[in-house]
Amino acid sequence: MPTPTAHRTLITVAPTGAETAKADFPQLPTTLDEIVETARRCERARAAMIHVHIRDADHRPTLDLARLRDTVEALRAETSLVVQLSTGGAVTDAYEDRMRVLEAGPDSCSLTMGTVNFGDDVFMNPWGFVTELYQETQRREVVPEFELFDLGHVQALHRLLDKHGAPYGGRVHCDLVMGVPGGMPGTADALVAAVNALPDAVTSWSATGIGRTTLPVAFAALAKGGHLRVGMEDVLTFAKGRPVEHNAELVERAAQLAVHAQRPPMTPDDVRDLLQVRRGVERA
Repeated sequence: MPTPTAHRTLITVAPTGAETAKADFPQLPTTLDEIVETARRCERARAAMIHVHIRDADHRPTLDLARLRDTVEALRAETSLVVQLSTGGAVTDAYEDRMRVLEAGPDSCSLTMGTVNFGDDVFMNPWGFVTELYQETQRREVVPEFELFDLGHVQALHRLLDKHGAPYGGRVHCDLVMGVPGGMPGTADALVAAVNALPDAVTSWSATGIGRTTLPVAFAALAKGGHLRVGMEDVLTFAKGRPVEHNAELVERAAQLAVHAQRPPMTPDDVRDLLQVRRGVERA
């Protein structure tokens, strides 16, 4: 008998990010062909959603709209994955470029709920931008994933939902991004505190552990009933002294953990039901 969706695990793969240079880590997928190949292998490894950052011809982070559209189209043609584009981009990207990401017509997008110190940089998300981006997701019928780097972001999510209502589809999904220098630590205590503070409207949540916090956060998330995000955006070592060779390795490990937790991985169709992603219709 199939496992009910409520007892399954959404695995999201974040294969690239905007921080790591291709020259420093050649395994990082940065071209369209590499991203599509990564998506195929990660889907076979039982990922159901892909969180996408793209690069230009010189492997530098970009929010070029034509490239974003080509990426969404290629991923839809070659996989069944739910396609989520990052509206965070790189910390230097302009607000208008980050807003324009939605014009590429993804199934979902990330939506960070506040400003946070990001290592030596500052990831800027002022309230006016957050609310404008959220209302644009509602208008364009794109499902947001609320990115929460700190407890203040959890409180901001309460404020946003109270003021502007439910997202498109009526489901509220968020991701706890843990272990970023400047954000909440990647510990079980921090995860439990954040989850206990989530709005009652939240219908599902995942957690991401950066760097060495990847496994502790994954264990804590599964124990607390959450979902998982993994990928080279978040960690570049599979074990001490052993670099990640392919994102599929991280997905395979997450899938094994989910099975051991008796919450096996969801399919992409499961996730479309979970998030109420819009199906098969051209977006505005």
